[in-house]
Amino acid sequence: MGRRSNSQKKKSTKLTNLDVKILQIMKKMGNQPMNYKQIAGKLKVTDASGRNQIIKKIAQLAAKQQIEEQGRGKYVFKASESIYTGVVDVTSKGSAYVIVEELEEDIFIPSNAINTAFNGDTVEVYVYRRKRKGNHEGEINRIIKRKRTEFIGVIQVKENFAFVEIQDHKMYTDFFIPKEKTNGANNGEMVLIEFEDWPEKADSPFGSVKEVLGIPGEHETEIHAILLQYGLPYEFPKKVEQYANEIDTSITEEEVAKRRDMRKTLTFTIDPKDAKDFDDALSFKILENGNYEIGVHIADVSHYVQPGTILDDEAYERATSVYLVDRVVPMLPEILSNNACSLRPHEEKYTFSAVFEVTDKAELVGEWFGRTATYSDARFAYEEAQQVIETGETFIPAAISLTGEEYEVSKPIAEAILKLDELAKIMRQARMKSGALSFDKTEVKFNLDENNEPIGVFFKTSKDANKLIEEFMLLANKKVSEFIGKQDPKKTFVYRVHDEPNEEKLASLQTVVSQFGYTLNLQNKKTVTSSLNQLLSDVKGKGEQNMVDTLAIRTMSKAIYTTQNIGHYGLAFDHYSHFTSPIRRYPDVMAHRLLQHYLDGGKSVSEEEFEEKCKHSSEMEGLASNAERDSIKFMQIKFMQEHQHESFAGVISGVTEWGIYVEIIQNKCEGMIRLRDLNDDHYQFIQDEYAIVGKRTGKKYVLGDEVLVKVKNADLIKRHLDFTFVDPNEQEELVHSTK
Repeated sequence: MGRRSNSQKKKSTKLTNLDVKILQIMKKMGNQPMNYKQIAGKLKVTDASGRNQIIKKIAQLAAKQQIEEQGRGKYVFKASESIYTGVVDVTSKGSAYVIVEELEEDIFIPSNAINTAFNGDTVEVYVYRRKRKGNHEGEINRIIKRKRTEFIGVIQVKENFAFVEIQDHKMYTDFFIPKEKTNGANNGEMVLIEFEDWPEKADSPFGSVKEVLGIPGEHETEIHAILLQYGLPYEFPKKVEQYANEIDTSITEEEVAKRRDMRKTLTFTIDPKDAKDFDDALSFKILENGNYEIGVHIADVSHYVQPGTILDDEAYERATSVYLVDRVVPMLPEILSNNACSLRPHEEKYTFSAVFEVTDKAELVGEWFGRTATYSDARFAYEEAQQVIETGETFIPAAISLTGEEYEVSKPIAEAILKLDELAKIMRQARMKSGALSFDKTEVKFNLDENNEPIGVFFKTSKDANKLIEEFMLLANKKVSEFIGKQDPKKTFVYRVHDEPNEEKLASLQTVVSQFGYTLNLQNKKTVTSSLNQLLSDVKGKGEQNMVDTLAIRTMSKAIYTTQNIGHYGLAFDHYSHFTSPIRRYPDVMAHRLLQHYLDGGKSVSEEEFEEKCKHSSEMEGLASNAERDSIKFMQIKFMQEHQHESFAGVISGVTEWGIYVEIIQNKCEGMIRLRDLNDDHYQFIQDEYAIVGKRTGKKYVLGDEVLVKVKNADLIKRHLDFTFVDPNEQEELVHSTK
C-alpha cells in the first residue's frame, strides 16, 4: 500500500514552468532541432511521468506555433511575437507587471512566474495568455540586466547564517547571508547588502553585507539608508573632491575679455533665507529709450565642469542635487556649489546670461544670449524682497532681515524690485491667459533643533517675491529653448517637456472633486485648463486643498527631459528647457554647452547620445524625488511620536480596501486607519463612491470627510504612521482643531 502510494505520488509530480523551460532550451540551441528525449536530458527528467509531460507540452507549443517541427519528432524554436523585452514593476502584493514600450498594455506576471526578477530589472518575458481586454499574462524567461544589486534591510543573525529583510515594499523576498559574509553586523542592525546569486533551487537570493549602517530608527542611520535605498551618493569620492579643489577659480581679466562685461550693471539675487548656493541673479537697467534691460544671469558651471573629466562624470552620474529634510546632497563639490559658482554678494563671477529688452507693458523687443562677467550688488531672502514689494519701503525690519538687524535697501535696488514685480505680474497674467496651470501646492517644512529633531512644522508658500523670480526664470528657459528649437535645420537640444493629461485620470479626478461640489469641464483642452485653474483657486484655504492639489497633480503627465520637443502643457509653452539651475541640475549644464556650441556656429550634435543622457537625468530626478518624499515621511513620523496622546482634526485623503488615509490639517502629516482596527462594524470598500460603509450600521466614511484622529503607532523603522478615530466620548477634550 505504501509503495503504491509513493508510486502514485511520483507520477503526479508536476513539472513547473515547463513551457518556459522548453522554450529557453530551444532558444539557446538556435537552429539545432531537438526531440523530447534531448529536452528531458537537459531538464534532467528521467521518469515516465515527466517525459509524458514534456511530450504533451511540446505538442501544445507546436500547436501554438511557438516551436516548429523539422524532421519527425524534432523541433526548433520559432521566433514570434510571444517574446518581449521590458522592465519589471513589482506590486506590493508580490505579483508584477512588465512594461514593454511597443505594447499598449503591460504584461501581468503572477507571483509564481517572476523567476528571480527584482523591481526595475530589464527582462525577457514570454506571453502565454493574450487577452482582448485587460493585461496580457506572461512569465519571465530570464534577467537581461539587474537594475540594482544593492539593497537596504535589517539583519537577523542566527548561529550559522543570517537573513536580511529588505525595507523596500516592492521586494518580495528576504536575503540569505552566509555567516562569513555578515561583515560583523549584529542582530537587528540596518545593513547595506550586495546581491550575489540566486541558486536554482534556493528559496532566497544569496548576498553579503557590504556596510553596517547602524541602529534602525536613529536619525543618521535612516537618512543614510534613504539615500542608499535609491542608489544615491552620500559623499564625493576623494579623487573628485581633490580634482575640484585644484581648479583655478580666480576671475581673470583675460577670461573677462572673452565675455560681455556686465559687472557695472545693477545685479542682485533673491533666494530662500537658508540657501547656500545662488545659481541665478537678476540685473536691471533703464535704457535711453525708456525700455528696461533685464538680465537673467546663471552660474557658468560649464566653464569649470569640462566634458571628459572625473568631475563631469560624477556630476552626470548624480544628475541632480538631492534635497532631504535636513540636508542637501549636492551635484557638485562644495568648492564649486557654494563658492566658485555661487553668485554670492559683492563678488565677481563668470555667468551665462539671457539678456532681454522689455517695454513698460512687459513686451519683449530684444534678446541676447552668451557668456558674461557679473558682480552681485546685494543678496535678498524672499521675505526681504516681499517686504519691499508689500510696503514700497526701503527699510527691512530686524524680524525679516537675514542678519537679524534692521537695515536700509538702496533706492535703485528697491525701485528695481518694484518694477520687476510689476512686469512679472503682467507676464504671469498673460501666461495664465494662454492656458498655463497654476499649481501652488503647500510644501511642508520642519523646524529642527541642533540634533535634527523636529520641534515644529511650517508651510512654505509662494508669494509675489517667489513669483517674480519664477517668471523671469521661466522667460529665460523659454527663450533659450525657442532660440535653438526654431533654427533651421533642426538642431539637437535638451528640452523639458510635459505631455497633456490622461483622459481617464481626468475623469477620475472629476469623480473625486464632485464629492466636494466642484466640477471640471472636460470638453476640450481649453476648457480642461480653465476648469482646472478654477478648481485650484476654489479649494484654496479649504480643508481639502492639499488633497485636491495632490490629486490634480497626479492627473498630469510627468515632466521629463528629452531631445524630442512636444512642448510643456502645464506652462502652455511650445518650447521649454532647463537653463537656470546648473549648480543642481545636469540637464542645465548640457543646455549651456549646447547653446554655446550653436552660438559658436557648431553643427547639430548626436541626438541619440543626448537622448540617452536625458533619459538618465529623468530617472535620477525621479529617484531624488522619492528620497526627498521618504525623508519628509520619516520626519513626519518622528514629529508625531512626540504627539501620541493628542487629538487632531484631519481630512480623509484616501480610501482603499485595506484602510482609510487621513491627512492632519494642522501639519499635513498623513497616516492610515486600518479597516481591521475598526471594531464597531464590518466595513466594506465601495470603490465608485470613494468610501467605506459599515455593513450593519450603514456608517459611511467618504473621501474628504473631516474626522478626529489620534496616533496609534508611529513606526520609524517601517515608516508607518497609524491613526485611530477619537472616541466620541473624548471629543470634548480635543486639543487641536481646524482653527
